Amino acid sequence: MQTPLRKDHETPLRGVRTNIVQSIRAFRVQDLQDAAASLGHHFLYANLAHAQSKQDVLDLIAAQFTFPSHFGKNFDALYDCMTDPLHKSGPQPGFIVVLEQIPATGKFDKEAREQLLDSFRDAADFWGDRKIPFRCFYSFL
Repeated sequence: MQTPLRKDHETPLRGVRTNIVQSIRAFRVQDLQDAAASLGHHFLYANLAHAQSKQDVLDLIAAQFTFPSHFGKNFDALYDCMTDPLHKSGPQPGFIVVLEQIPATGKFDKEAREQLLDSFRDAADFWGDRKIPFRCFYSFL
């Protein structure tokens, strides 16, 4: 495993737990991307502003995270893609994920948003059990 170029306390992530799903709040996407690069972590970004439904959200995440073509396009498959293949591919340095502008529409309501975030919370727990940092930041449209 590669040694990070910087420690967490030297990045904008100081004070942020290593395995968490939280609102992006005062963080800027570019700062999070730079932090991922300096720590040697994977940076995954999805802009969901044009999504209207669960299918749209999953399609955009799959495309922007470059999931395999056989991605099942449901929340269980999302969790599987965020954990299993990556775990099987060898040691991982860590992850910083940004889900920007999660929609709030009739076809993607509060329950759907919570299910989406629960998939990422479960992934954070999965990686936390393996002592791998997984931070997910999100914003709503």
